[in-house]
Amino acid sequence: MRPYRSLARMAWSTVLVYRGEFLLQLAGVAVQTVALFAVWRALFAAEPGGEMAGLSWEQMKAYLFIAFLTGTLLSSFTDGQIAVRVLDGSVALDLVRPIDYQLARFAESVGYLVGELFVVAVMGSVLLVAFGGMPLPDPAQAGVFLLSLAAMVPLKFALVYLVGLACFWTGNFHGLSLSRVAITNILSGALVPIALYPGWLQTICAWSPFSGIVSTPALIFLGQVRGAESMYLIGTQLLWVAVLWIGARLLWRVAVRRLVVHGG
Repeated sequence: MRPYRSLARMAWSTVLVYRGEFLLQLAGVAVQTVALFAVWRALFAAEPGGEMAGLSWEQMKAYLFIAFLTGTLLSSFTDGQIAVRVLDGSVALDLVRPIDYQLARFAESVGYLVGELFVVAVMGSVLLVAFGGMPLPDPAQAGVFLLSLAAMVPLKFALVYLVGLACFWTGNFHGLSLSRVAITNILSGALVPIALYPGWLQTICAWSPFSGIVSTPALIFLGQVRGAESMYLIGTQLLWVAVLWIGARLLWRVAVRRLVVHGG
């Protein structure tokens, strides 16, 4: 495990060196969240005392904060760092190192996670103060939420990692990244709670791994699901982690057979 701990520390050092780029990328997520807060506040203001998707305005603020949290963790900085190794040929050097490539990239993502959590704490506090705070779960529910959030990290990493591996075939990253973010925002419920979708789209979300990124931790945080239902949703998150991680390993075996090194 020592090599992976070293990679995590090196990733954190990279964040400190390129902190301007890192903060700018995360600021983009924050700006999007501020816009969502403003839009939803206007919608709720049009119906005083009303609810949407079974959520009051106070609960919606908490939902949007969780969407901001999960959107910030494993951000586009992580996304880019995985893809660039394929595009610039650095992956060729990784092939001769006595470490697991997938675990190495996950260790680096954990290193970036430290900086992302700091940004969430700072930007999130400012955001909540500006919009009047949010309700918090009871201690037991908070513990279940943290468990769901922990399961979300390898789940989101697996999706990001798969997109990075797709660069072996596309030779380009930005289009893939934008597509992944767009699909994730829709199917995870990051922009609109899944309960407001038409039935057919709710079914797609329920059968996809994306709902485990935002909707599951948000509903647990709000206490909309409890007990056995919470454990079922967390179990679904972990099941998708296993499926995607195994799928990524199989894709890696195919991808390295067509390695093309760009640059010189």
